[in-house]
Amino acid sequence: MIIRFSRRALPAVAAAALLAACTSSGGTTAASTAASTAASTAAPSPAETASATATPTPTPTATPTPTVKPTGQADPALQAFYGQQLVWAACKDDPKTEKTDESAVQCTTLKVPLDYADPGGDTLDVGVARLGSAKPGQRTGSLVVNPGGPGGSGVSMVQLGQKDYDGPLRDHYDIVGFDPRGSDLSAPINCLDDKTRDTWLTTDDLGPEHGKVLADACQAKYGKLLEHIGTRDTVRDMDVLRAALGDQKLNYLGLSYGTYIGSVYAEEFPDRVGRLVLDGAVDPAKPLAANNIEQYAGFERSLRAFAAHCAKQAQCPLGKDPEKAPGKLADFLDGLKQKPLTTKDGRVLTSTAAWTGVIKRLYGDESSWDALANSLGWAMLRGKGDNLLAYADSYNERDEDGHYSASADAYTAVYCADGATDVPTGDALQAAYAEMAAKAPLISRHEPGAALFDPDCRNWPFRSPEKAHAITSKAATPIVVVGSTGDAATPYANAEKLAAQLGNAVLLTREGEGHTGYGLSECIRTAVHAFLVDGTVPAAGTRCASDAP
Repeated sequence: MIIRFSRRALPAVAAAALLAACTSSGGTTAASTAASTAASTAAPSPAETASATATPTPTPTATPTPTVKPTGQADPALQAFYGQQLVWAACKDDPKTEKTDESAVQCTTLKVPLDYADPGGDTLDVGVARLGSAKPGQRTGSLVVNPGGPGGSGVSMVQLGQKDYDGPLRDHYDIVGFDPRGSDLSAPINCLDDKTRDTWLTTDDLGPEHGKVLADACQAKYGKLLEHIGTRDTVRDMDVLRAALGDQKLNYLGLSYGTYIGSVYAEEFPDRVGRLVLDGAVDPAKPLAANNIEQYAGFERSLRAFAAHCAKQAQCPLGKDPEKAPGKLADFLDGLKQKPLTTKDGRVLTSTAAWTGVIKRLYGDESSWDALANSLGWAMLRGKGDNLLAYADSYNERDEDGHYSASADAYTAVYCADGATDVPTGDALQAAYAEMAAKAPLISRHEPGAALFDPDCRNWPFRSPEKAHAITSKAATPIVVVGSTGDAATPYANAEKLAAQLGNAVLLTREGEGHTGYGLSECIRTAVHAFLVDGTVPAAGTRCASDAP
């Protein structure tokens, strides 16, 4: 009973679009192609060992200070992982990404324990990519980046966005991305075949077994691995990566769900925190259902803002009345349950797929609204739903050949590992439904259960003790949290709450629509660069304008 459109973040398409708003603006098949290529070459088993076929690039020897955490370097059983030397080689170039040469980036695998409670057991290979500093003489260390998700590929974020790091960041840092366990190059989880997933993602018949179909398939294929797919496992992998890169402290730029990774890292390894920027914040104290309610409320606001904007234009399929336009849009999308549209290649634009396509565009700022209005016009006035289905495909990371990346199932696996025990029942469930209906009446009425249970963890085979909780950090270095006032996917209130929870943190605000701030405001970029490069903490209360659309 889920619709795959309410997320904390979307995985990378290309770093230019990603740094602007994860995958919110534009949409291209490049990331899906890259992710599919990565998945096809990934280790099929978490117990496989890394290959070393190239001459190692000299890597500084790590001289870490032991942490107080038994899961870190203080544990003698983990010393071999923390002390490993990475073997770098040119990444494999994907011929389908004609404008990008992935081989200009170096790739490697990082070996980590499958289970940190049993370091002597099976291991898992984590895919890593590195874009070397443009000015080695100015290099101060590594900057680890994450695009969000859960399930976003940090490897693709680096490979496809090489030019986006030009300037202060790449002058002073090696830019490093990794694929969190369960995604792309790190024991990818892909539970359904492509044809089954086509139907599963777009069906309007969301019966009580919908979530169970995925849960059963994942259990059958990845039963052992599912127990070790979660944010805290990823955070521990990231600390091993920090040491293997030769860095005493972690410098990190995390977008959307990537802010949760950064927050948990600051909680788990406060003495290893360097300069952390968390953009498009997730509130770690909020259970999944509560997060979904607030996120749907954010998209409801963006939907109404888009529809009102459209109604004021010379041509708008939603009519000329800004008050009635949002309802007209929702009525059309919901009406596709009874009257779906057939696209030119014979596929069907269902109500679920159309809502996914619309939400995809609402991740962006106002610059994406005219394209959305045009696509709605083709669907509403001419019966052609190809553009909306293409938006949904881009969101779901379905490439032109009909293949899916591993991001969708990694998303479910991570969320359910992190918060499966927070599923509301009884009176709490009824109250949650009522709150969703009150805060997001148009956008949730399509399928209230799908809105509340996204992903659907009710049948998930693994339950971890992880629960939503306020995260505080004893890190000495301040953490910069970036929030955008018009962010639908991660509402601004989340950034305010996260900055307050962390304690030693400062909130940097972008005024405007769109998901995340770094790629949508020169003012934000300048402040982030000053912090990451020079350690200059933004003044409390700093607010930035968005770039012109």
